Amino acid sequence: MTGLLRDAAVALGLSLHCARKRWATGAWPAGIGARNGRVGALERRALGPRVLIHGVSVGETHALEPLVRALAASPLEPDVVASAGTETGFARAAEIHGAARAVVRFPVDFTWMVRRFLDAVRPRIVVLAELELWPSFLTECTRRRVPVCVVNGRLSDRSWRGYRAGRALAKRMFRGLAMVAAQTEADRRRFVSLGVPPANCVATGNLKWDAARKRPCARAAEALALALGIDRTRPLVVAGSTGPGEETRLLRGLPAGCQLLLAPRNPDRWDEVAAQVPGVRRRSRTLEDGPSARAESRAQADNRASDVFLLDTLGELPAAYSLASAVFVGRSLAPLGGSNPIEPVALGKPTVTGRRCENFRGVVDDLLAEGGIVVSDDPMAVVERWTADPEAARAVAAGGLRALERHSGSAERTATLVLGLLAGGRPSSGV
Repeated sequence: MTGLLRDAAVALGLSLHCARKRWATGAWPAGIGARNGRVGALERRALGPRVLIHGVSVGETHALEPLVRALAASPLEPDVVASAGTETGFARAAEIHGAARAVVRFPVDFTWMVRRFLDAVRPRIVVLAELELWPSFLTECTRRRVPVCVVNGRLSDRSWRGYRAGRALAKRMFRGLAMVAAQTEADRRRFVSLGVPPANCVATGNLKWDAARKRPCARAAEALALALGIDRTRPLVVAGSTGPGEETRLLRGLPAGCQLLLAPRNPDRWDEVAAQVPGVRRRSRTLEDGPSARAESRAQADNRASDVFLLDTLGELPAAYSLASAVFVGRSLAPLGGSNPIEPVALGKPTVTGRRCENFRGVVDDLLAEGGIVVSDDPMAVVERWTADPEAARAVAAGGLRALERHSGSAERTATLVLGLLAGGRPSSGV
């Protein structure tokens, strides 16, 4: 495919994406204009070769953090530049890395934007999280002889079917990858079937197991509870990364005596969810209005006027999980692919998810093998059983921690592969 055809395809895809976003939310996607490849002059933060590490959004950016730490601690002292695609991903990357390394916006996949971006960043190697493959970007990296590798690689059923349908184009992209560190053996086989040379493809585990070992600040959790007026003497169910329709079901099934904190995944839905619970205590209001709002929240808590809270801010979900008596992991009651259950599990919380968790099937299966999660389409019934039988809740939490210990270490294994490429070697299937 020529550069002109690739750019035309990108333009069409971008237009459709923007139109869908406008139709669904009434707003155009944020941050598209900033992804034009202009990143300015990048000062070197380390002596070694430059490594560009890219995660499209918050989840990938968070998962890459232990890998970045492992790379930065190596004798090669690579100069790591972090990039992200979405507004929320960029904000999270700046929060994690801003003091130690450069953070940039990944370009839209137009040829001239990609070239402008690579001219400025000048990476020795590119590391992409999960499956962030773009034809123009890969073509330009090949032209410049910049190795590209995929880490935490994952191919969902839907993605695999899509790439197989366009097998000719897919093989041109996949066979050019210098290395793939896949999450599971099944993912590894799928990458090989799409053209990645078997010698360049290794199953290393899921980076999110290692990322979850970083505990949230206890003071931040206490501040969140105080600001919202959460009663720490009563059970709190935290529903993280919820999707459309789930909040209604959770509200309807909330067991007597329990409190519920809703944390919708998409910021565009915050007002929609708030409208379902008139008078719900919103985290954003406590930040906007200061001490008076916090005093009002505490007064409401004393009167027990409301047992429902809305986390309508970014970056505070780990603190919310640490307050939980039980956790529901959302986008799993409808065919939305599910969300990451590792974070609450790593905090020792009994966790339940719905059956539509396809995007995290490997993680859920690993947790189920240790009795570390419950899969149910009636999560509040599970919470009610745990409330009546705390020992059952403790057993699930303990199983989750066993799974965490069993599956940690992916960051070090992946870093070894990346550093081998950086030093001019090749990945080894024996890792």
